[in-house]
Amino acid sequence: MLGTFINVGAILLGGLVGLVAGNKIPVKFRQTMVSGLGLFTLAYGIYIFTETNNMLIPLGALILGTMVGEWLKLEERLESLGSFLQAKFNRAEEAHSIEAQRFISGFVTSSLLFCIGPMAILGSIQDGLSGNFQMLAIKSLLDGLASVAFASSLGVGVLFSALPVLVYQGAISLSARALGQGFDASVVAEMTAIGGVILAGIAISNLLEIKKIRTGSFLPALVFAVLIVLGLNALGVSY
Repeated sequence: MLGTFINVGAILLGGLVGLVAGNKIPVKFRQTMVSGLGLFTLAYGIYIFTETNNMLIPLGALILGTMVGEWLKLEERLESLGSFLQAKFNRAEEAHSIEAQRFISGFVTSSLLFCIGPMAILGSIQDGLSGNFQMLAIKSLLDGLASVAFASSLGVGVLFSALPVLVYQGAISLSARALGQGFDASVVAEMTAIGGVILAGIAISNLLEIKKIRTGSFLPALVFAVLIVLGLNALGVSY
């Protein structure tokens, strides 16, 4: 869970910076920093894709996973969840003072951004399975920058979004560790390769804003990567 603790720390630090001096940081500086992180994230996604032992495995997992993800409408469900929670809290704001509304808005907006998305799920799984927290470290940098911007305009509620991040990502990591204790290195390698593809998609879609990619629909590919490798191992197929 080290990656989650780093993520929580980044949100708190970024939030504090935003409260103290966020409006003094030039917008162009923040935009350029996000672009730089986007390029790094893309390069890192390509780098960890090379963990695969056979490129056909992540390709097959990605094709099957995307079919299931689109059938389940995972991208829409993630977006709908965010909209539903936002609407719930917006109705609650009407009965509170202006300061309370600002706190709730900061808490909800930042919590949704930090928790709902493939990177939070993928990074937490990787951290739980292998203890590799590099993906969550990248997410931490992004969340820290976002916290600066949010806290400067929405206030102290942004800092409290660190709590749902701790619970959400921590639960995923602990579950992955418990479920993945029987996985060998080949399973982790193919899941990591799929993670690289998804991470590259996030960089292109969300950070660099080159082309919108429905990365949420790729998530079932992680499950198919496990099933394919376990099936090949059971059949004694060399790859």
